[in-house]
Amino acid sequence: MKVIVPVKRVVDYNVKVRVKADGSGIETANVKMSMNPFDEIAVEEALRLREAGAAEEVIAVSVGTSACQETLRTALAMGVDRAILVETAEETQPLGVAKALRAVVEREAARLVVLGKQAIDDDCNQTGQMLAGLLGWGQGTFASKISVSSGTVVVTRETDAGLETVELALPVILTADLRLNEPRYASLPNIMKAKKKPLTVVTASDLGVDMAPRLQTLKVTEPPRRGGGVKVADVAALVDKLKTEARVI
Repeated sequence: MKVIVPVKRVVDYNVKVRVKADGSGIETANVKMSMNPFDEIAVEEALRLREAGAAEEVIAVSVGTSACQETLRTALAMGVDRAILVETAEETQPLGVAKALRAVVEREAARLVVLGKQAIDDDCNQTGQMLAGLLGWGQGTFASKISVSSGTVVVTRETDAGLETVELALPVILTADLRLNEPRYASLPNIMKAKKKPLTVVTASDLGVDMAPRLQTLKVTEPPRRGGGVKVADVAALVDKLKTEARVI
């Protein structure tokens, strides 16, 4: 069984995000970029499935500019077998990415796709669900535990109401939550080996996919600065401030 793991190049989680002066987006020039942390968890889970004998090959896929090859090499260094870059100059949005991934999944005849539940740049949490809809596959989102057996996948999901366990028939889409696993670090020998692993570059037009953005960003602004707290003398003063200043009661 082939497992496809989509990975996204995002601003590193340790970097303080800065808004562009014209408010058109966030600043990415000369900013450290890395693999989306939730996608790292998805890569780790796919590798564990291969090591357990539930999968034969793990393929990392990224959609974006040529700079995404760096992110794919990171996945290869972690242990992924090969990588595919769907190169496009268009702004990547969830629907366009889902369409590109559907084309790759169908071309590779994969039966399992594991991806992060969301990207830390836009927090959309849409691509996995859209991909499942386009393919007509079952989906197990927010997975904190995955068990693959013959023809089925048992997924423990983290929901607002608690943990939910579902059994899904392959093929299936899974999105990884934070507590699914702890991603491994790429060793120096594996980083060197990753340079020789196959990385295929295709364009969106090669796949017959329209990547034109459907959403328009009107303006990006920083959140207002949080005001300092104040001490009150007693409960009566607190209630008065909640009524007259905060206006929450």
